[in-house]
Amino acid sequence: MTVIDLNALPVTLNDVRAAAETIGGAVLATACNQSRTLGEICGCNIWLKFENLQFTSSFKERGALNRLNALSSEQRARGVIAMSAGNHAQGVAYNARRLGIPATIVMPVGTPMVKVENTRRHGAEVIISGATLEEAGTFAREHGAVHGMTMIHPYDDPLIIAGQGTVALEMLAAVPALDTLVVPIGGGGLISGMAVAARALKPGLRIVGVQAELYPSMYNAVRGAQLPMRGDTLAEGIAVKSPGRITTDIIRHLVDDILLVTEPQIERALATLISIEKTVVEGAGAVGLAAVLAHPGGFAGRNVGLVLSGGNIDTRLIASVLTRELAREGRLTQLSIDIVDRPGQLAAVSTLLADAGANIIEVSHQRTFSDLPAKATLLELVIETRDQAHLNDVMAKLVAANFKARCT
Repeated sequence: MTVIDLNALPVTLNDVRAAAETIGGAVLATACNQSRTLGEICGCNIWLKFENLQFTSSFKERGALNRLNALSSEQRARGVIAMSAGNHAQGVAYNARRLGIPATIVMPVGTPMVKVENTRRHGAEVIISGATLEEAGTFAREHGAVHGMTMIHPYDDPLIIAGQGTVALEMLAAVPALDTLVVPIGGGGLISGMAVAARALKPGLRIVGVQAELYPSMYNAVRGAQLPMRGDTLAEGIAVKSPGRITTDIIRHLVDDILLVTEPQIERALATLISIEKTVVEGAGAVGLAAVLAHPGGFAGRNVGLVLSGGNIDTRLIASVLTRELAREGRLTQLSIDIVDRPGQLAAVSTLLADAGANIIEVSHQRTFSDLPAKATLLELVIETRDQAHLNDVMAKLVAANFKARCT
């Protein structure tokens, strides 16, 4: 990070403060609360900024409203267009309807249905086009130009960036003792605006960005790396292949570090927030906690502010993440046991598991599609145990009773 004149940047503290006045009363000043339990787990003091509790369940409505308010009357009449994987779409659609502005949103194929339906519910026309956010953006620009609509970019716009920066104003006003901010990075709008405001108000504050390991676009841009970008990430809201030009420049000058987190780390953080804080976040909203959990030494003893940037996630996906986390913790396990196909064998296994304190969730016999002898059968079970140590004890008891059991 190089030293730079903050007033020379395309977005300044005054811009962020002006945005705060513009959106004040229309956007929720969300809570910034300390989590003592998460702090104990991570070895630092943690405050959570609950942007997942905005009306559209995302911080994105801050920048969207700031940008829409700057439109001329002619631009409002012609309408706006935006490309988004979901949260920016809802922020634009919701505020455009409030202001009486026609809105069209282009969303890439694979956008979670909850985000598509919520966007439509806010009154916008939704067009599904493009395999990636970048392809959706190309279509949006072409379609908007033909119909005379104003493009509302999700991150590479000074007014959008200034609007997102109001998150930092609220966090530092609520908790002046914060010395570290941990912020998700997709295109970079949120962390850019927050960095501008935070660096001006508290120059020594440490600012850390977080990206999904599968989409390290800003990490590559800032560090000159060539890490690949590919696959489906739980944090689809920050799965951006081409970060913004304005945001990249701000991040290069004002952000101290960018950390990458894996999919299992994101899943663990999401499950932890549900379990401990009883708050639902999407994958992108969980990456900050994922980074702190994965790199505790880098945050030890510090006063850390985490932005829970959004909460738009399919309930089916939540169920999958929670179940997978139970499996990782040894609390939910699928077992395969080779048994002799005669009466009493299932009862013997059931009794042993009951005596060991394990709960049977599912059970099935597989006689046909297995490599076992004709007089044998494959018993498949899903069991619930307290933790990994309890599971190990159960497995040891099965082996001691001469059952050929394995986790699958």
